[in-house]
Amino acid sequence: MKQDFKILGTRPIRPDGLEKVTGKAMFGADKSATGMLHARILRSPHAHAEIVSIDTSKAEALAGVKAVITGADFDEVENRWTRYTMQNCMAQGRALYDGHAVAAVAATSKKIAAEALKLIEVEYKTLPHVTDVDEAMRPGAPLVHEGVKGRKLGDDVSGNTVGYYSFGHGDIEAGFTKADKVIERNFKTAATHQGYIEPQACLADLGADGRGELWCSTQGHYMVREVCSEILGIDASQLRVTASEIGGGFGGKTTVFIEPVALKLSQKSGKPVKLVMSREEVFRATGPTMSASMDVKIGMDKNGKITAGHAKLRYQGGAFPYNMVMMGAMSAFACYDLENVQSEGWDVMTNRPKMISYRAPGAPMATYGVESVIDELCQKLGLDPIEVRLKNAAREGSKSSYGPTYKAIGLVEALEAAKAHPHYAAPLPANTGRGVACGFWFNFGGQVSVSMAINTDGTVNLIEGNPDIGGSRASISMMAAEALGIPFERVRTIVGDTASVGFSDVTDGSRVTFAVGIATINAAKAAIKELCKRAAMIWEIDAEAVEWVDGAAQPTGHNAGNFPPMSLAEIAATSGKTGGPIAGHHEGAPDKAGVSFGVHLVDVEVDPETGFTSIKRYTAFQDVGKAIHPAYVEGQIQGGAVQGIGWALSEEYIYGEDGRLQNPGFLDYRIPVASDLPMIDAVIIEVPNPGHPYGVRGCGETAIVPPLAAISNGVAQAIGKRLFELPMSPPKILKAL
Repeated sequence: MKQDFKILGTRPIRPDGLEKVTGKAMFGADKSATGMLHARILRSPHAHAEIVSIDTSKAEALAGVKAVITGADFDEVENRWTRYTMQNCMAQGRALYDGHAVAAVAATSKKIAAEALKLIEVEYKTLPHVTDVDEAMRPGAPLVHEGVKGRKLGDDVSGNTVGYYSFGHGDIEAGFTKADKVIERNFKTAATHQGYIEPQACLADLGADGRGELWCSTQGHYMVREVCSEILGIDASQLRVTASEIGGGFGGKTTVFIEPVALKLSQKSGKPVKLVMSREEVFRATGPTMSASMDVKIGMDKNGKITAGHAKLRYQGGAFPYNMVMMGAMSAFACYDLENVQSEGWDVMTNRPKMISYRAPGAPMATYGVESVIDELCQKLGLDPIEVRLKNAAREGSKSSYGPTYKAIGLVEALEAAKAHPHYAAPLPANTGRGVACGFWFNFGGQVSVSMAINTDGTVNLIEGNPDIGGSRASISMMAAEALGIPFERVRTIVGDTASVGFSDVTDGSRVTFAVGIATINAAKAAIKELCKRAAMIWEIDAEAVEWVDGAAQPTGHNAGNFPPMSLAEIAATSGKTGGPIAGHHEGAPDKAGVSFGVHLVDVEVDPETGFTSIKRYTAFQDVGKAIHPAYVEGQIQGGAVQGIGWALSEEYIYGEDGRLQNPGFLDYRIPVASDLPMIDAVIIEVPNPGHPYGVRGCGETAIVPPLAAISNGVAQAIGKRLFELPMSPPKILKAL
C-alpha cells in the first residue's frame, strides 16, 4: 500500500558530511592514548609450514620493547568458531597461509617495533600446500586441517571439503528432457578484495584485572566484544568496545583479525597498544571473498521457458571452514520461478587467508554462472534476453529455488523498467556489446536495540548499536522524525558503544535500515505514548482521550476537551514538572526483511587490438521497497555496480606456485577508479516490503550481484565469443580472439 510521507524520500544533507570532508571524523587509526605502545606483527613467509620453534629472547631484550606474544600466549577456546578466529589471529603450531601471524611485539615506537620483528627467530618446516579450490577438493590433496571433513561427504572429495549444501525441487532430469536446448558450462572466478581504503586499526587497553577498553574500525563492535572476551577469557561486560568511523568495510570488517592481539599485548605490557595494519598486511592476512569453480546446466524450450536448472558450486574459504557457499547455492536461481531446479555447494579449505563476506557473499559468483548460461541460451534460440527473464521471473506467490514462497517482490517491475528504458533500445557502435543480468539478495533483520531521548528543547537524541557504513544515521533520523512528526534537523542519531545500548548484530546483510528502522519506529511510538500521557496530565483528561497528529498531542474530539494542539517541544519543556525525562526504547529481533532484486544493463566496448574493455554506459534498476534517502540509495547501487565492474574485468588475488600472494597492494591489484567509469545511472523501483511499517527492504548488497554476468554477457556480444573465467583481463580476451 502506497503511503504519503513528509520526510522519507527527501534528500537532506548527510549528518556526517562536514566532519568527513574537514578531516574531523575519527577513524580507526586516529585514536591515541597517553603512554601508548605501537604494535607490529610478524607473519609467515610460507603458504604452509610447521612452526618448529620461535625464539623471542632477542626481541624482548631490545630497549623499548614492552611485550612479545606468540600463539602460546592464547589459551584453548571451547567454541569451535571462536577458536578458528583465534588461530587465524595468531598461528598455533602451524602457519596455514602466506601472511599468517606467528608473533607480535609492542614497543615505545614504530621503529623499535619493526626492529624487534627482525630479532624474532622462527624455525619453519615447510609443508605441502594448495591454493586452488578444485585441486584442494580432490582426494589426496594436501590437508589444511585434519579431522574437519564434512560428516556426510564421501571418499570422492578430500578432507579439505568441510561442508555440503543442496537446495531445490522438482525433477531436473525430467526437466532437461523437455528442453529444446540444453547448455552446460564451467565457470571460474578469482578471490577479490572488498577494496576498503582504511586498513584495519585498533587501540586496546586491557588491565590485569580483566577490565578493558577497545577502539576499532569494525562493522560490529558487539561482535568484537563477544569474540575478544571469549578469546581472552574475560567477562563481556568488562570490555567496552567503541566503533570508530569506518573507511569502508563491505563485509570485510565483520570479523576480527588484530583486536585480540592488541588486547593481549596490552594486558602483558600494562599499557595501551595501538595496532594498524599496512596495506600489504591487509591483502595477505585479512579476508577477501571466495574464489569459485562452478558447473551450471540449464535447459530452455524454444519459447524461452526454462525447463530445468542445475548448479554445482565449489567455493574456497581459505584456511578455515566458511559456509558462504550456502548463500551462493540459495541465490543461484532465486530470480526465477522454476519447476525443476537444484543448486549444490561445497565449502573447501585452502592455504589462503580466512575468507570473509563481501557484499552479498556467495551470490555474485553463482549468479554469474546462471545468468551467463541463460544469456547464451537466448542467443542460441534467437530470443530477447529481457523477454526471457520476464517469462521466467519470480513474482509474488512464486516458490523460490531455495524453499520459501515469495511475498511482494519487484523483479518484474525492475525488468519492465529496464525494457522500457532508452538504454535498452539505444544503437550500439562497432566492437560494443550490451549485457543484461538479474540479481538477488536475501536481506535479514537480526538483533537490535534503540534508545530515544526527548530533550527539553524539543530535540531528540537517538542511540543505536550499529556502525554506520551506508548512511544509516541519516535514514534512522529520518524515520524517527517521520514517526514523531518533527523536522529531520531536530533529530540526532549516534552509534553508541557496547556499554551505552543493548546488543546489536553486525552491520551486514543489508539489515540496518530495516531492523533499526523498525526499532526506531517502535521507540518513537513508546515516546509518543508518554508524550500523550503528559499532555493529558496538563489538560487533566484521560490519556486515552489524546492522540498524536503531525508532531503534536491533541484531544481525540470535542468530547475530550477543547484544547489547542500541544507540540512535542511544548510537552518536553515541562517534562520536569510532569514526571521527569521522556524517552522511548525498543529491543527486538525483527524478521520479514523482504528479499531484493536488481536488473543491470551495461554497454561494453572491447578493443580488438589490445583486449581492453571499456564500460561505455551502465544503468542499474533495483527494487528497494522504499528509498528513505534516495541519494544514499543511489550511492549504494552505484557502489555495488563499480565493485562488480572491478571483479569482472581487473581484480584478482594472484598466487604463485609457492603459494605466496604476488600482488598485495593497489598498484598490482587493480580496482576501478573514477576515470575508468561512466556515470552509473541508478533507477529506483519501489515495491513496498509488507514486513516493514514504511515498506523498507535492504538495498546495500543486491547491486553487486548482477554486474559480473551483465559485463560478461556484454563482452560475449562485443567479441562474438564467450569467456568463462573472471576477471576478463586483456590477455584472456586476446587469447579468446
